Amino acid sequence: MIRTFALWSVALVLSFQGGSAARAQTLGVGDSAPKIEVKEFVKGDAVKEFEKGKTYVVEFWATWCGPCRVSIPHLTELQKKHKDIKFIGVSVWENEPDKVKPFVKEMGDKMDYAVAMDDVPKDAKGADGKMAKNWMTAAEQNGIPSAFVVGGEGKIMWIGHPMELDKVLDKVSAGTFDLAAAIKEHKEAMEKQEKLKAVQQKLSKAQAKGESALLKAIDEIIADDPSLEEQLAPAKFMMLVRVKGKEKQAVEFASKLIDERFKDNAEILNAIAWTIVDPDAGKRDAELVAVALKAAIRADKISEEKNGAIADTLAKAYFDSKEFAKAVETQERAIKLTPDAPDELKDRLKQYREALEKKSEK
Repeated sequence: MIRTFALWSVALVLSFQGGSAARAQTLGVGDSAPKIEVKEFVKGDAVKEFEKGKTYVVEFWATWCGPCRVSIPHLTELQKKHKDIKFIGVSVWENEPDKVKPFVKEMGDKMDYAVAMDDVPKDAKGADGKMAKNWMTAAEQNGIPSAFVVGGEGKIMWIGHPMELDKVLDKVSAGTFDLAAAIKEHKEAMEKQEKLKAVQQKLSKAQAKGESALLKAIDEIIADDPSLEEQLAPAKFMMLVRVKGKEKQAVEFASKLIDERFKDNAEILNAIAWTIVDPDAGKRDAELVAVALKAAIRADKISEEKNGAIADTLAKAYFDSKEFAKAVETQERAIKLTPDAPDELKDRLKQYREALEKKSEK
């Protein structure tokens, strides 16, 4: 299943967006935006340079990136809402560049903004493209989709996941965006990321000893540096769910995350829910399923019922709670919201419909 929180897993705990191979960040919020150096624009009007007084969103994606397919229609909605802001989608890290134009054509009106291909030297890899190196690598953005907001003075105002652009652009359009606060926030976030890299080796060693050892290591790290709790809390929850005998502790910890720390974070709430209802995880305790349903309902509300992956999670939570009618209704919405919905979403809908029919026959 393609999900926007695909990196939220043990892999996130062990890699921390860059792993042990640390490199210096040379581009951050408040810095002058690099040049636009693309091979060509395959859709929309070409942008050769940033105009003074105009705001831009430069978003990075790839044809092979599942989460990008989810965020692209959302970017189109934002472009329609913010007509004075220029959106540019730049294809990077492509394994097969020839697929870019057919992909854009296939997306049609769902990808209704300017789209360009990175300028990659002949016989070089996608990561060596000028936009990939000068923007993504320089800013230590190791995952896509990723978006940069460039202000009227040519300065980077914000860096993050495009699904989190709504509030940022609302403030930019209203003239209430606080650049100084954004610079401080970004700096603190990068400092936390460096701390996470510093503990990567300890977690890697613990992971090799098993899930219980990894859970213990996470607790020790948080006790030593409480500022890392926010980054490690989701992973800690996943370990509690997976370690036998920790179900009650998992329920209590999840409730804290849902009601307090991540109550407004749809991505993390969705991740918490999916960790529990993931079909590959097997049957879960009823209390855990109730937690999943609570988290999924809140995530769906925060996303205004417009995120296909979140709707899919919610439908599975309804199904595991034996609310089959709601599962069917929600899964139908998930499929409508997911461009080129994979077969597994359709298979789940079939499963939910069959369960509802059997229930009706009794």
